Amino acid sequence: MDHHQYCQDKCAASGSSFYYSFLFLPLERRRAIMALYAFCREVDDVVDECHDPALAATKLAWWRTEVDRVFDGTPQHPVGLALRDTAPRFDLPREQLLEIIDGMEMDLQQTRYLDFKGLSLYCYRVASVVGLLAAAIFGYRDRQTQKYAHDLGMAFQLTNIIRDIGEDARRGRIYIPVDELKQFNVPAADILNGRYSDNFTALMRFQAERAERYYEQAFAQLPAVDRKSQRPGLIMAAIYRTLLDEIRRDNFQVLHQRISLPPLRKLWLAAKTWVRG
Repeated sequence: MDHHQYCQDKCAASGSSFYYSFLFLPLERRRAIMALYAFCREVDDVVDECHDPALAATKLAWWRTEVDRVFDGTPQHPVGLALRDTAPRFDLPREQLLEIIDGMEMDLQQTRYLDFKGLSLYCYRVASVVGLLAAAIFGYRDRQTQKYAHDLGMAFQLTNIIRDIGEDARRGRIYIPVDELKQFNVPAADILNGRYSDNFTALMRFQAERAERYYEQAFAQLPAVDRKSQRPGLIMAAIYRTLLDEIRRDNFQVLHQRISLPPLRKLWLAAKTWVRG
């Protein structure tokens, strides 16, 4: 199989909202962003699907070596081959790809965060860095766009944390900071055991408001000169904010289910955002 086709299949199979934002891009940029997304999926799957932490750490170490091989021109994996083709074209830094792996390693080392400062580092590594790389692939002229990409990545990851709280709890992880659980009087045991309460709803509302602030902050920092080129990120934002609205309308019933948008609605949001520019 062609390595670019492998990446496209990996993106499509994930059912991710991100896939719909890639469809409107010209071929070279589409291949580059799909290679980046497939890389993120590969290293994320290592952590989520490998139940032996030592083996997962070994696999992530292999991916670190594969990133080095990408920039040496000798990758072995289909995703590495795709990145070899695209990373030089869009000047994607090796250090940022490695930092994504750093974020995945944090999942092997801790299952709780004491405060939002600690969580922010995790969000930066697994999401904001991806946003910065994606912005480079989409293209920009004003460096202010990097601040937009950073904050949009934060918004996406905070939305993911809300959406996936029940799923993460079943893996023994809670990303809501410990001090905020205490602030809203929500015992960790309630989340781990899927128990709803008024306090839990208030806690989730607080998390959603923080995510919304990051969306607004991101949009405020996107220069007009780069708005058109950054439309894929705006498509992702339209889909993710709609998802957050759905979760809010469902009164944050996220402990026992994973709320999502149907594919046709995602495609409609993508097309509408692309046309609107």
